[in-house]
Amino acid sequence: MVRFLAQETASGVLLLVATAAALIWANFFGDSYGDFWHTEVSINIGSFHLEEPLEAWVNDALMVLFFFVVGLEIKSEMVVGELSDPRVAAMPALAALGGMVVPAALYYAINVGGPGADGWGIPMATDIAFAVGVLALLGPSIPQRLKLFLLTLAIVDDIGAIMVIAIFYTKDRNMGWLALAVGGLVLVYLLRRWRVWYTPVYVLLGFGIWFATFESGVHATIAGVALGLLAPAKPLLGDRAFENVEDIVSGDTANPIRARNAEWEVRERVSVCARLIALISPWTSFFVIPVFALANAGIKITGDSVSAALTSRVALGIVIGLVVGKPLGIFLFAALANRTSFAELPVGVTMRHVLGAGAVAGIGFTVALFIDRLAFEDVGIREEAVLGILVASLLAAILGWAILRKAGPATSK
Repeated sequence: MVRFLAQETASGVLLLVATAAALIWANFFGDSYGDFWHTEVSINIGSFHLEEPLEAWVNDALMVLFFFVVGLEIKSEMVVGELSDPRVAAMPALAALGGMVVPAALYYAINVGGPGADGWGIPMATDIAFAVGVLALLGPSIPQRLKLFLLTLAIVDDIGAIMVIAIFYTKDRNMGWLALAVGGLVLVYLLRRWRVWYTPVYVLLGFGIWFATFESGVHATIAGVALGLLAPAKPLLGDRAFENVEDIVSGDTANPIRARNAEWEVRERVSVCARLIALISPWTSFFVIPVFALANAGIKITGDSVSAALTSRVALGIVIGLVVGKPLGIFLFAALANRTSFAELPVGVTMRHVLGAGAVAGIGFTVALFIDRLAFEDVGIREEAVLGILVASLLAAILGWAILRKAGPATSK
C-alpha cells in the first residue's frame, strides 16, 4: 500500500504539471494547442484504414490502458482486497454511493431543462491521484485506516463512473460490432478456463475487442475495464508448486528447460492481476494520465470566458456538486449506515475524518474531464465545464485539507 500511495502521490504532482502546461500552451501560444491535438493520425494496414484526430487517439485508445488498470484494481479488490470482505467494504461502499447520488442530483437540479443537463455524471467522479496527494500532505496526522477508507471509496466510485459511462453516455449502438466485442470477451473467458496462458493471444484478442467496441458506439474504454475484470486475481499455482522450484533447478548439470520451468513456476506464484498492475500502472500514472490532461485541460481563459463560467449553470452545477455534494453525500450516507449499525466506521476514524475524506473526494479531475468530453458536443459548454472542474477540484482540495488538519490523528475505540 505504501508503494501504491507513493506512486499515486507522484502521479498527482505530474498531473498538476501537465494541467498547468496545457493551460499555458493554450493561452500563450496562439492556436498551436488546438491545431496540434486536432492533427489527423491514421493507421493503414493493407485495406484496413483508421483515421482519427490525435485528441481522439488519446481519449479513445490511450485511456483504454488507464481503464484496463482500473478494471484490474477492481477485480483484485473484489477477490483478495478490501472489497472481498462485505463487512469491511460496506461503509466506504455506501459512502461512495452517497458521493455519487447527491452531487449528480444537485447538478441536475441546477441544470434541468438547460443545455447542460446531460453533464450530471461529471461531479460523480473522484480523482484518486490528486486525492491521495492531499492525504500525503497530511502525513501521520490522519489515521492510516482513513487512507484505506478513501481508496476503497474511490474504487467503488470508479465502478459507478464506469457504469454511468457505459449506460448513459453511449449513443448510436451498432449491435453487430457490439456482438463481436462481447464474443471476444467470451472467448477470453473460455481461454482462461482452458488454461491458455500465451500472452500474445490475449494481446491480439484485446486489440480486436477494443476495435469492435470502438466501432459499436459503446465507448472504447469500457473494453479496457471488461478485460481487466476478466484477469485472474488469484495465483495459478499454490504454495506447494512454489516449494518445488528448488527441485526443478537442482541437479548436477544446468538445464535450460529446468530453468525455464522454474521461471514459469515463480511467475505464476503471483496473480495475473498483480503482475499486470505492477507492469502497466506506472505507465498509466506517469504517462497516460498526464498526456490525457495535456490534451484535455487546455482551455483559453479570458475575461469573457470567466464571465461566461461565472454565470454558467454548468460550471455552477459542477462546483456545487463536487465541493458541496460530494462531502455531504458521503457524510450523510456514512452517518446513516453507522447509526443503523448496517456498517461500522474503521477503528480510529471519526465522522469528522469522513467529512474531510468526502471533501477530498470532491477532486474529480481526470474522470470528470473524461465524462465532460462524452456529455457535451458544444465546445463552449465543454470549456465552461472544464473551468468548473478546475475550480471545484482546487476548492475541494483546500477544503478537505483544512477539515482533516483540524480533525486530528486516530482516536482509540
